[in-house]
Amino acid sequence: LSNSSLNRNIRVIRKRFRDVFEKGSLDDAKRLYMDGQEVAVVYYREGYVPENYNQQNWEARLLLERSRAVKCPDIATQLAGTKKVQQELSQPGMLERLLPGRAEAVARIRATFAGLYSLDMGEEGDKIAATAIADPNRFVLKPQREGGGNNLYGEELRQVLEKIRDSPERTSYILMDKIKPQPSMNYLLRAHSPLEVSECISELGIFGVYVRQGKEMVMNKAAGHLLRTKAIEHADGGVAAGVAVLDTPYLV
Repeated sequence: LSNSSLNRNIRVIRKRFRDVFEKGSLDDAKRLYMDGQEVAVVYYREGYVPENYNQQNWEARLLLERSRAVKCPDIATQLAGTKKVQQELSQPGMLERLLPGRAEAVARIRATFAGLYSLDMGEEGDKIAATAIADPNRFVLKPQREGGGNNLYGEELRQVLEKIRDSPERTSYILMDKIKPQPSMNYLLRAHSPLEVSECISELGIFGVYVRQGKEMVMNKAAGHLLRTKAIEHADGGVAAGVAVLDTPYLV
């Protein structure tokens, strides 16, 4: 991204939250300045896990959010992508509330949902926790984290849930039905690894471009795809974790 911007003669600077806290400022028109230069776009390379934040970093994030600079993502969009919000969107009546009078659109969206279950304290949370402990291979336990390598499966899921089943800590997770894709035989090409046929599963991700100003949507469209393939014995982890490889769809 930095190289692409530089090739278009767009200046890119890298700053930590600490730098923003110490040197960032807004003028009366909410223009954002760093080192005396106005900033047009803020692209977050961190700020996606709790460990990224202390009081100083929260103040820096608030300064950025209050500015008129384009944020990628802004705080509302970031929160909309969390697993807890996904769980709430799956609740009966929620999509109808957000898309009134659009029954066909609601049905199409809901058809893409896997089962999502709350672990909130109470009878319903107790029941689903007990179900998952009894049949852990049916579910995935997901914390509020971005990226791969954080989800829990099988025996590890059962052990964690047994440990926190009576604790409010369980509310920081959600349960999701485990998706079981059809495996296929394929070659995984990795550096310094032998080339051999493996039983594999794939995950297709769709890139999107979403731009809004306040409540007005400026752009919302698909902009490409990414297919990742990994050996079936790996439950979690992607390309960056060294588990999956980049792949190409074969349309038939």
